[in-house]
Amino acid sequence: MENERNSKRLESVFSKKVKAGKRRTYFFDVRRTKGEDYYLTLTESTKKFGRDGYERHKIFLYKEDFNRFLASLEETINYIKTELMPEYDYEEFDRRHAENDEYDEDMERSPEGEEEDLTW
Repeated sequence: MENERNSKRLESVFSKKVKAGKRRTYFFDVRRTKGEDYYLTLTESTKKFGRDGYERHKIFLYKEDFNRFLASLEETINYIKTELMPEYDYEEFDRRHAENDEYDEDMERSPEGEEEDLTW
């Protein structure tokens, strides 16, 4: 019974994945605490260069820190975008990822246009 509760607590109740290039992915997972509260885990997963496996780094963010964390994150990103690198085209990566996502979807389809049964 205790193991079931721990397993349930560790399950994500909401998850979002952000691909960032070929080797890096970010995961945003909402998880439940023992006291039926919720927190956010931010995970950076990077494919190890020249080796099998992944390197992971996690940040645990709790509800009492959400507003301050988000405000500081936005302020820091805006500082980079407006003060340090205002000439940079930040949408370039959005366009590139959209093109890659379309390519990935096309590659998952068989020549007849049907999706293949992929196993991982």
